Amino acid sequence: MQAFLKDLFKDQQYDPENFFLLAGPCVVESEDLVMTVADKVSGICKNLGIPYVFKSSYRKANRTSAGSFTGIGDTAALELLKKVRDTCHLPVVSDIHAHEEAAIAAQYIDMLQIPAFLSRQTDLLEAAAKTGKIVNIKKGQFLSGPAMQFAVDKVKQAGNDKVLLTDRGNTFGYQDLVVDFRNIPWMKEHGAPVVMDCTHSLQQPNQTSGVTGGNPALIGTIAKAAIATGADGLFIETHPNPAVAKSDGANMLQLDYLEPLLEQLVKIRKAILPVG
Repeated sequence: MQAFLKDLFKDQQYDPENFFLLAGPCVVESEDLVMTVADKVSGICKNLGIPYVFKSSYRKANRTSAGSFTGIGDTAALELLKKVRDTCHLPVVSDIHAHEEAAIAAQYIDMLQIPAFLSRQTDLLEAAAKTGKIVNIKKGQFLSGPAMQFAVDKVKQAGNDKVLLTDRGNTFGYQDLVVDFRNIPWMKEHGAPVVMDCTHSLQQPNQTSGVTGGNPALIGTIAKAAIATGADGLFIETHPNPAVAKSDGANMLQLDYLEPLLEQLVKIRKAILPVG
């Protein structure tokens, strides 16, 4: 595990040979939701020795329909993320969508996430880098793993070596995504820890209803394959009741299913570790 990740998880007890986890509800809907999920997932991860980052978007700027829920307000949502951070003693990650958001969000959270559609935006990457926070860049659905070297370079050339890369699948036709697991070892060659987004890689975008679909029954399949092919971390959006979630309910994992899945993944991780 790289030094900046060890520092991120310094307040947690975990197995240093485990993968790390970024998990939480897609968007901040309410205080009750974020605190419930943070408490539940942190307890599971503590028991399994998994280092954990709480994830939730303070604003959803890339919804399909103009009528879709985008958030409870930036400041209110960021304050709730800070409450998770302070109360549950967890690092927090959230998305930013414009360069001017970087410095604002950095006051509340530990990791700035660059959405896949924006992974080539130089001003956004540089602004995130200059905050000194960890920058998690999601690979564009239209990019290969090797092409992400340029995104990594932009952050590092702006003076920040704390970079993660996250795969979330590649566009396959108009309304589906596929995961090319070659991208995991390819992106690791860039010197950045690699994460697999097990939920957004199962999206079915561009539906005529204006609501993105998904295939959450395959989250376990994607996660197991990612660990087996060398992913350093996993990204899983989870919700107590995805059917009533205000964003991405169609591809989130029901919270009750998370613990048994993580138990299986820990076993796979141990099975592939080098002997001696």
